[in-house]
Amino acid sequence: MALATRTDRRPSMTRTLWDSTVGKKTIMAVSGLIMLGYLVAHMVGNLKIFFGPGEYNRYGHWLRTMGEPVLHYSWGLWIVRVVLVAAVVLHGVSAYQLSRRDIRARPAKYVHKRPRASYATRTMRWGGVILALFILWHLLDLTTGTVHSGGFQEGHPYQNVVDTFSTWYGNVIYIVAMLAMGLHVQHGFWSAAQTLGVGNATRDRVLKTLANLLAVVLTAGFVSVPVAVMTGLVS
Repeated sequence: MALATRTDRRPSMTRTLWDSTVGKKTIMAVSGLIMLGYLVAHMVGNLKIFFGPGEYNRYGHWLRTMGEPVLHYSWGLWIVRVVLVAAVVLHGVSAYQLSRRDIRARPAKYVHKRPRASYATRTMRWGGVILALFILWHLLDLTTGTVHSGGFQEGHPYQNVVDTFSTWYGNVIYIVAMLAMGLHVQHGFWSAAQTLGVGNATRDRVLKTLANLLAVVLTAGFVSVPVAVMTGLVS
């Protein structure tokens, strides 16, 4: 008796989502919104530095004790880190693969020039690279202390931040990265809204305004910290 031939298995829903262009754009949108939520919370936390070292150091300690007593020490912080790393990886891989797919789909140059895109749109890819490199530097500077200047002090985030922004290169790296972040948020929020089907003819103006507002507030909020250290307002 002949053996029945095995039929090919249908790909899973997850695989189908990942392989499709729409799926990758959706993953980019959701992961981008996760990172945006983190940026808003992180900016609010950073602004506590204006209330003095005691308040800022207590905030740093709270990050390691949040979730207690249900969670053990630092577990809550590590959960946030794992979610963020997953979001960053999914966002970056999806962006790269969509970029390669777009290039393969149109290998020849356009006969007619396309309409000029906005500055934020044209710098999205390079902005993503800049932010990825900045995240690595930021972790090595203020989390592990590997590249920190002035002597890294575990449990003293206020002094560590002041040390970092007391150097010219620390300020340049941070401010350039935050400007790139602002452009990325401005275009990314708008793109995510379109991908997830939130935008329409009546909401577009509101969404564009919200995208611009988020970009300005986040950029100003983050940049205010190194500026405060440079001017002596925080020391």
